[in-house]
Amino acid sequence: MSKFDDEEKAILDAYEHGTLKVAENEQALRDKHLEAAEATFRKDARINIRLSSRDLRSLQAKALSEGIPYQTLVASILHKYVDGQLIDRSMEKNRR
Repeated sequence: MSKFDDEEKAILDAYEHGTLKVAENEQALRDKHLEAAEATFRKDARINIRLSSRDLRSLQAKALSEGIPYQTLVASILHKYVDGQLIDRSMEKNRR
């Protein structure tokens, strides 16, 4: 099974054959994507949250195993949740 969809395969083929072309508005697209990336990763708000010490220790342990600060892990989890990227695996098991 290929890990690329049809569009990705076409892009890869064009790149490998040297026929990939730069978009006419390349700089505008680059600026637009850069602005979106900066907005996504800008941390301009603070929150205070109360957790059980057990949950905090678990978060800190997971963050340590990932090699990142626990605040970064918490922010990542929250970001994925609001973006709809978190998957509740217990719900998936119940569907099967």
